[in-house]
Amino acid sequence: MNAPRQTTEETKLDNYTEDLLNELFADSNNDTSDDKHLVDTIVTLHAKAMESSLTGPIVALYQALLEAQQAASLTPAAFNISRDDLVQLAVKHEQIDEHMVSIGGRVSQALPIASTANARVEEYLARKDTEAPSGIEQWEQIQENISRIKRELKMSDDDWNSFSGQIRNAVDSVDTLAKLIDLPADVLASIADVTKSYRMRLTPYYTSLIMPGVLNDPVMLQSVPTGEMIDNGGIEIPPVAADHSPARLIDQFYPRVLTIKATNMCAMYCTHCLRLAHIGRKDKVYSKDAYGEALDYIRNNKRVRDVLITGGDAFVLPNSLLEWLLGELDAIDHLKTKRLGTRIPVTAPMRIDNELLDILEASNDKKPIRVVTQINTPQEITPVSQDAFRQISKRTFTVLNQAVLLKGINDTRVKMWKLCETVHESYVRPYYLFNCSYRNPQFKHFRVPINVGQDLVESMYGNIPGDAIPRYIATAGGKIPLHRTNVVSLDNSEITLRKPWSGEEVSYPDVDPEVYANEAFAFRR
Repeated sequence: MNAPRQTTEETKLDNYTEDLLNELFADSNNDTSDDKHLVDTIVTLHAKAMESSLTGPIVALYQALLEAQQAASLTPAAFNISRDDLVQLAVKHEQIDEHMVSIGGRVSQALPIASTANARVEEYLARKDTEAPSGIEQWEQIQENISRIKRELKMSDDDWNSFSGQIRNAVDSVDTLAKLIDLPADVLASIADVTKSYRMRLTPYYTSLIMPGVLNDPVMLQSVPTGEMIDNGGIEIPPVAADHSPARLIDQFYPRVLTIKATNMCAMYCTHCLRLAHIGRKDKVYSKDAYGEALDYIRNNKRVRDVLITGGDAFVLPNSLLEWLLGELDAIDHLKTKRLGTRIPVTAPMRIDNELLDILEASNDKKPIRVVTQINTPQEITPVSQDAFRQISKRTFTVLNQAVLLKGINDTRVKMWKLCETVHESYVRPYYLFNCSYRNPQFKHFRVPINVGQDLVESMYGNIPGDAIPRYIATAGGKIPLHRTNVVSLDNSEITLRKPWSGEEVSYPDVDPEVYANEAFAFRR
């Protein structure tokens, strides 16, 4: 227990405490005859504050006195408490506190600020688990879905728990989908029409995440194509990076970073896929000659320091091929880091086995590997996928999420905050939030106005952990940040800033440009 520090100096209180004492002793009638209970309460609080060696009882007394003043104009004198008594307690509070926080600062500033901040998130906390439930909270229903799907598809436990079993039993026809999800006949007919042009594939596991009877279920919207993909028709901008592919299988927008599109395969085909034109009717793993041309380009370009292996989905590659490809990259001296793009941990987490994890760890020991995934709704995080991310995070440098802002899926504060918090709790760092691509008219029905995305991202500041807040990005010949500026005005060297979480404006002194431009500083003085 910390004993109060002794001082012989003249008592000196800060302005917050002086102002608080002045407020407490403002003019009043001091008639407490009608409220004996209040008198007893404050007398008791005073006794505890005088006896205790903790700050809490002192704070409780001051708060009770402040409430009495504000509610009934009662001063401490009404309870036989003098100003000297409260000054003594104020000094005691500051001496006990490890950081010498004053009672005035705590009661009149910090606690009201905390109360206001708490009020900002109360609505979110009340709504998040009903409006944006995670797969962890829905796990009981998902397990019922799993049993039904296994029974309908005649899948054994071994089939369900293996990646090959998930792919072999993938839902890729309307007839199979109709057995697993209760959809009206006209909706099924529309889906059948769309699948003549666009590929559909859901793993049985991912299908189990769809909640029965939920219109526009966020998992179903991402995986089952709808009529808009035909209705939206129009001129499609050339496939992503058609004008940024300097070598076979390579996309390159930046001088030091590039992408190897290592396969066109995915365990599940997203209805908002940026690479619709790359996803053919037949799964492909390319020849080593094709990969060789890509590797030769990297070997001969010494500016490149970071390579992303994607597709398709990097984790769909066979372990032997992925191990070989990582080994080739690790052998390139000027290449310093690698990334692997994958949705597998949320579409088929049973793929994350010890053999794959060993490959990742061995390569990560040579040069850092970041695993980059895409999670767009907390419903995609289940105990199984969370465990997959936990295991990956133990073997690699980091796991990052690149979400896509999608209408009806994550375009409200409640849904986006819950997504970022759930991802954060699952050993994954929210990294990017992409504005849904303009290149493909097929999914323009998913697009969200940029100002809505700006509000969603900036609303998170001050309300959820800072490293759970993604950067808001548009892809337009590279990744362009979409954050609003919070610099409201600049007057000489005085800047006005806006707090994005509350809208409050504050003054901030900027550096004098002449002082900054003076090179005669430090050891040059």
